[in-house]
Amino acid sequence: MTSPDTEAQHVEATNLLYRDPALYDMVQSDSTSAEMCQTLIELHRPDARTLVDFGCGTGRDLEILAKRFDCIGVDLQPGMVHHAHQARPDLDIRTGDMRTVRLGKRMDVVTCMGNSLAYVHDNNEISQVFATFAAHAQPGALLLLCSPIAPIIQTQPTTATVDTLRGPATVTIRHTWDLRTQINTMHRHWAFPSGDEARDEIRRRVLFPRELERYAEGAGFDVVDMSDGAEGGLTGPTAYTVARQTRR
Repeated sequence: MTSPDTEAQHVEATNLLYRDPALYDMVQSDSTSAEMCQTLIELHRPDARTLVDFGCGTGRDLEILAKRFDCIGVDLQPGMVHHAHQARPDLDIRTGDMRTVRLGKRMDVVTCMGNSLAYVHDNNEISQVFATFAAHAQPGALLLLCSPIAPIIQTQPTTATVDTLRGPATVTIRHTWDLRTQINTMHRHWAFPSGDEARDEIRRRVLFPRELERYAEGAGFDVVDMSDGAEGGLTGPTAYTVARQTRR
């Protein structure tokens, strides 16, 4: 297993948003992940009071969830955690590797959003992550995941304008897919008004729905819902998975 420090440095190096947490917050400002989590919790565990979020980043979603739950956030990257402490000092956010971290607490809800699970590529390490989820789950607790369930395959690059603190940036994105490893790579190019450029190469492991079920079941969770918000079943590429802890 790669050391936490080395892994954090690698992930940061491949993604401009992780090197610039303020930009991350700005780009993610329209995310609805926290609201979706609250909706699913109300549906499946309305009496929940405590929550731990693995891969919480800057705490943007956790700040919303903390209005309803007693929360702890954990993230691998010290830079993101430092920004969270500066921007959201009232939140309990800690640096930790979700493959191995143990907080010594069990919660009503365990969440892992924002593609955090997809940064774990090795089968054994994915099992370790699910063991961490189980180690922090009360009997009957909910596990909420937001992760890729199908690859994004685009034959042509797409371009969009993204507002940043440095002015509007032109962002060009294309994806590649390796079926053998189930790694979907996002190749992203940033062009800023100043003439500065940045390139990202973000590698995410796709876990198909049946795989997610198998990993969850192996850690003592039963999947009770899987939704991407579309009518008529899953269409991909990202879904929310809801599972319930069944072990006593």
